[in-house]
Amino acid sequence: MSDSQYTILCVDDEENILHSLKRLLRKEGYRFLTATTGPEGLKALRENEVHIVMTDQRMPGMSGTEFLAKAKEEFPDTIRIILTGYTEVDSITASINKGHIYKFFLKPWDDQNLRLELKQALEQYELIKANKRLNEEIIQKNAALKEINENLEILVQDRTKDLEVQNQALELSRVILDDLPFPIIGVSHEGMIVMLNKQAMELMYNKMGLEVGKRISNYFLGETLEQVIHTLETNTIHILEKVSFTEHVFDIFCTPLSGRFKGKGIVLTLRPSN
Repeated sequence: MSDSQYTILCVDDEENILHSLKRLLRKEGYRFLTATTGPEGLKALRENEVHIVMTDQRMPGMSGTEFLAKAKEEFPDTIRIILTGYTEVDSITASINKGHIYKFFLKPWDDQNLRLELKQALEQYELIKANKRLNEEIIQKNAALKEINENLEILVQDRTKDLEVQNQALELSRVILDDLPFPIIGVSHEGMIVMLNKQAMELMYNKMGLEVGKRISNYFLGETLEQVIHTLETNTIHILEKVSFTEHVFDIFCTPLSGRFKGKGIVLTLRPSN
């Protein structure tokens, strides 16, 4: 912000003091406002964006420290400076300790020193505003992060519930598959047995049971094996009737997998042949 964008309010019941400050500060390019009493000063603060308020200590009706204490309540970011004499330093120090006053200048003041001090005060003002903006950004980001975490927690809970339902469905599907009253054999695209239900595990071939991980060619031969391989290669349903296998005769339904597992394998359903 350039100096011309800063506003300084001077409150003093002595017109000559106001004129002196006005001549001094207008050379610096500041916008300059004046008031002769504390109530007038508060009115000016309410009607303008003031960056620095500078007041005399001894004024009728309301002292400078009383005025600045009220100004702090309504405009805490405004830099508050007081002009005082040597005899009032102790009371001014008490107000500084309470945070009502940023700094004080003794009368008569040095023009060059006053100009430098005001520039430093405006730098302090900008620092306060920057810290305030940063704190507001941190609060907003923390609030957004809290909301994200809460939403994430809800999503995790929902996802956990979905997984629980899916796991229950898989477990139930496995139980249903195992309890089917006829053998079911899952075969991968490479011709390897990858799944057997209970009925299939009870089948015996050459006095040995079927095993997951073995090739289907270890158990099916000839035309039956050719039809199984053909189903794997073409992804088309085939029904093999009256196939002798172990000590039984089955109708074998060769069904390719569908959906995202299409082309990945087939299911062999062995039903006793009539």
